Amino acid sequence: MSSIKKFQVTFDCAEPERLALFWCEVLGYVAAPPPAGFATWDDFRASQPAEERDAWFACSDPSGVGPRLYFQRVPEGKAAKNRLHLDIRVGTGLVGEERLAALEAECARLVPLGAVHVRTLYDGNDACIPMLDIEGNEFCVD
Repeated sequence: MSSIKKFQVTFDCAEPERLALFWCEVLGYVAAPPPAGFATWDDFRASQPAEERDAWFACSDPSGVGPRLYFQRVPEGKAAKNRLHLDIRVGTGLVGEERLAALEAECARLVPLGAVHVRTLYDGNDACIPMLDIEGNEFCVD
């Protein structure tokens, strides 16, 4: 029998801390503490060479259940649709208008945080709302 492995989800991005804090708000995650030996993130940043400052940031599920999210700065911008995206599951077990209402309420909460509502897909029973995060990465509310 194989053991279950822990994993993290890594985002390539332009502004790691900004994107991490967006996802903290979306998911109820918390920012990682500063690296060992540093009282604050500002202390850590001050210790880094200029070209390495703000190169990464991480956040995690405070309950320890969900994966750690790691954000790393890359020089190139986003060029195509994500091959992998996160689904924010707020309508599990719901169908029809009740499911649609739960998804729309979550979408309404995320838009003021900077998310972009792309469209609403609804067939009378099932629903999904594709969205974009603050750097244009696709995700779905479903």
